[in-house]
Amino acid sequence: MSEVNIGRRKEKCENCTKQCNKKQNDDSISGLYEKDEVNGEVPGSSVTAQQQILLSACLSCDGCVSEEESLKISQQNLEEVVRVLGLNKKCDVSKHKVVVVSVSPQSLPFFAVKFGLDIPEATRKLCGFLKSLGVQYVFDTTLAAGFSILESQREFVQKFRRRHHDDQVLPMFTSSCPGWIRYAERVLGSMVTPHICTARSPQQIMGCLVKDYFTKQQKLSPDKLYHIVVAPCFDKKLEAVRDEFYNSLLESRDIDCVLTSGEVFHMMEQTKVSVADLDSVPLDLVLGEEGDPALARHLGRGSEGFLEHIFKYAANELFGLDVKEITYKTLRNRDFLEVCLERDGEVLLQFAAVYGFRNIQTLVHRMRNGRVPYHLVEVLSCPGGCVSGRGQAEGETGGRLDKALVQQMEEAYNSLPVKLPDTNPGLHILYQDWLEGQDSTHANTLLHTQYTQQSPSQTHTHTQPPHIQ
Repeated sequence: MSEVNIGRRKEKCENCTKQCNKKQNDDSISGLYEKDEVNGEVPGSSVTAQQQILLSACLSCDGCVSEEESLKISQQNLEEVVRVLGLNKKCDVSKHKVVVVSVSPQSLPFFAVKFGLDIPEATRKLCGFLKSLGVQYVFDTTLAAGFSILESQREFVQKFRRRHHDDQVLPMFTSSCPGWIRYAERVLGSMVTPHICTARSPQQIMGCLVKDYFTKQQKLSPDKLYHIVVAPCFDKKLEAVRDEFYNSLLESRDIDCVLTSGEVFHMMEQTKVSVADLDSVPLDLVLGEEGDPALARHLGRGSEGFLEHIFKYAANELFGLDVKEITYKTLRNRDFLEVCLERDGEVLLQFAAVYGFRNIQTLVHRMRNGRVPYHLVEVLSCPGGCVSGRGQAEGETGGRLDKALVQQMEEAYNSLPVKLPDTNPGLHILYQDWLEGQDSTHANTLLHTQYTQQSPSQTHTHTQPPHIQ
């Protein structure tokens, strides 16, 4: 996704499979690499109806990306960021923009490992580097993730209470992973999209928070602020260019550019900057408070922990049960887990965590056969969760997962203290001062979106093509 060849796509594909076959034929299958930990090759060199395509290659192929999307993604790179920072140094103030960077909490362990520091100090060094380039504000996205978790919690409880009257409400699938969302919309269609949680992802809520709330506090027009997000995943670039996250009146996107952790580290290497020589600068706070913010994480391993937060909230809200610890049952592997809440032998809640496209395919197969007993499924396209995103977890050669790096990042991430969004006073302040209350029209507009089947002509995608494994 980081290198999109626009000229290669001269015709719109009828479906992802056809274009993927065409791409394999054109590129001699050289362009497809594994995104999942699946060992195997795409067999055959001739384009036939029975040619096999590993699903792990499906999302690493850019065949389903439109030319318009390609153009937008191609603008999300280091060169564009350097161009914007360069314009700020020129005399024409009409082209100056306030540059804001929002860093995902799952990116911070990567810099901690690379710098050989703990996460708080590595974050201060990263902030010092970004500000040395001309960035005015650096935030982390924990506050936005808190909004996404709280909205997802409430939405699940509402759907659970309606489950006997509407068979489209459960299971509910989480919506924070853009790789999963794209696959659901483009391939699975209406079998899945009505079940996807409508809460925006932490990245896109952060976009609203910066471009709506923060610009008003700073008395800026949104188009005069350039918002960069640092994320562990390339798919976040695709999420940022979705049409619903663009203000046509102001010609402004909630997120102007997404850089992966690896791209930012590459920028540091290019500048030949020494970590020891960087100033330690604290993160800025959206609410404008003074002092060095205490970094914290949410529940869950390597991600924002939507499953655990929703499980505990629903147990208390629906059944009056206070769940202290969650016990996972491993099903197929460590990336396919199950959690149950039982009382007197009765299963009250049944959740699952499904990470990686091999496990997602198992889930989809069971769903087609009517064998999904879950009330909620946390779905992430990267095995191991967001910390293992390919924008930061790949080895230096071969494009494969660096397992030692991932283990170090997971240990660093888990070292952060857990802070529940329910107890975050900043969220309660913003609900009132920014959103006019939790259930207001303003809150629903800025914190939620809709996911629908794309390419309506492909309604047959409920039946998986035989040549996709």
